[in-house]
Amino acid sequence: MTRMAASHRAILALILLFSSSAATIAAAQPAAADGGRTTHLHFYMHEFFNGGPNGTTARVAPPARSGGSLFGFVSVVDDALREGADPASRLVGRAQGLAAGTSLADGSVTTMLDFVFTDGPYKGSTVAAFGVGLPLPGGAAMERPVVGGTGAFRMARGYTLSRTVKTADPNSQLILEYDVYISH
Repeated sequence: MTRMAASHRAILALILLFSSSAATIAAAQPAAADGGRTTHLHFYMHEFFNGGPNGTTARVAPPARSGGSLFGFVSVVDDALREGADPASRLVGRAQGLAAGTSLADGSVTTMLDFVFTDGPYKGSTVAAFGVGLPLPGGAAMERPVVGGTGAFRMARGYTLSRTVKTADPNSQLILEYDVYISH
């Protein structure tokens, strides 16, 4: 396997653990258990890791160990958030952040992502997700905590669920579907 193919596989593994998506944004629900509002956001993250001029992710540091471990790997992203899985669907924001291989044992990746909304009802607001993605039973989705936000989502708490929708070319594109549940 060439270094480039190994690099692309490492990035794909990272992205699958990252699990993000672009956007159809739902309305706020009336009340959360604590008396606040609950909002459900739905969007798709479109990631291109081909390294060319349209690439939206970049490897900053390679894994520190050989043998397929992601430990020490660091990547940054600036991915499109879209209303649908179709790359031509409406752009509603960006997923900006980084990911790092943080486990010696199991290949876990810790992600720090800000969902930055640039269009729609939450334009100017952000949602921050931080942590190791944990697969839900059955492995169909990954869960991460929401740790804050700005604008409409100031002091937000909740969680994200993400699923891989499409890997048209696993060496260059990944589309992830996100559901974000926020109490604020």
